Parts: sequence; structure tokens; C-alpha cells
Amino acid sequence: MDTTDATFEFDVIERSREVAVVVDFWAPWCAPCRQLAPLLEQAVGRYPDEVVLAKVNIDENPVVAQRFRVMSIPLVKVFRDGDVVDEFTGLQSGHTIDAFVNRLVPSKADRLVELGDELSLREAIELDPAHTAARLALARLLVSDGHTAELDDLLDPISYDGEAAGIRARVALGDVDTPDIQAGLAAWDAGLSEQALTHLLDAVRGATDPDRRDLLRAAIVGMFGELGEHHPLTARFRKRLAQALY
Repeated sequence: MDTTDATFEFDVIERSREVAVVVDFWAPWCAPCRQLAPLLEQAVGRYPDEVVLAKVNIDENPVVAQRFRVMSIPLVKVFRDGDVVDEFTGLQSGHTIDAFVNRLVPSKADRLVELGDELSLREAIELDPAHTAARLALARLLVSDGHTAELDDLLDPISYDGEAAGIRARVALGDVDTPDIQAGLAAWDAGLSEQALTHLLDAVRGATDPDRRDLLRAAIVGMFGELGEHHPLTARFRKRLAQALY
């Protein structure tokens, strides 16, 4: 579809909350743009229910072009959940474009993670042992059921991940008999994110043991990861955490 300054927000930003939207920034006078267009259309056309192609004529839509700093064309950007998640500039080969679009389509492991039950998550990990989201989801599910025996085996391969460290920290803090810590963990389990962060931040301020402060920091940072980097609570409490620690 062609999208404009007036319709971009709906056509691309809002639509990207449901499927991946590939945006082709082009102009009629650009020969490489004309060569790229059919290759993009063919690649996206293989996934009609999962990827959308939108085209922006930068001559006719300068507001969008300026908003996304279009300096050279052809320029292709991918939007998910309202944000740019990938892009490339210039004419590419058909093979490269196919691979670029293929990465946007959920794998079988991705689809199993979306189901979210224990059997599906275990199957996802069997299919893709490096699937971080599957390991995190299964870890959260097991912890919520009180089953932590296999947590190390599950999270060791993704020990670099902040959410994995946060899950481990919350489990370790579960044995700490401090009112703010217990209230914070209970609030998080109940879905009361702001209350949870408030209590745990108070616990950071009151903690004198370096190891406990580090566990609290890891738990809070892990919560930021689960909330999302752009969540209002993440922005607000990240600054408060830095002030409390340093």
C-alpha cells in the first residue's frame, strides 16, 4: 500500500502492533528504487498474513521523510510495535531481500512461545536451544508454580540476559525476611508493578550488605526488561535506582 504524511501513523505505526510492517522509502526519479520495488513485493508477498509492505514517496511526503531522517534512497525500514527494528539502504540482491524478510516471520519455536504453556515452551527449547524468550517464559512459569530445581540448567545458557538474572535474583530474595522485599515480590507476582518497584527500591535504600544490594539491583533491572524499555515505569524507576545505588 501507499502511505502518506496523513496516514502513516495508522498505516504503519498502529499496524505494526499486529504484524511487521516493511516501509519502502522511494522516489519516482530513483532508478534503484524502481529495481528494488518488485523484489520487495515478491518477498513480502510470500507472507500475506504476517508482513505488510508500505511505500512512501519522499517527494510527496516530506514530513515522514524528515521524521525518519531519510538521507539516501532506496531506504527500507521495518516497524514492530511502533518502533524501527531493522533497516537497510540501497539496492540489494533478491537473495538478500528474501533473507531479510524471512527473519521477520515467526519460526515454529516463536509460535510455540506464543502459546505459553509448559509443553509448548519445552518443545520450543528443543527446536531452538538458543531461544531466549522460550527459556525466560518457561523459567517464569516454573517459578510461579514453585518449581525451581531446574532453574540453573534452564537459565545458564542465557546468563548474559538481564531478565534471566532478574528471575534468579527474585528467587534468591524469596528467602530474605525483610518486609519491603517480601512486599515487593508479592506485588510483582500480583501484577502490581509500581508497588513492587517502590518496595524493592526502598529495600535498596535500606540495604547495607553489598550482596543484597546487588541482588535487589538485578531483580529490579530484570523487571525493567519484562516491562519493556519504553514502559513509563522503566524510565521513572531506572533513574531512581541509579540515585539509590550511587
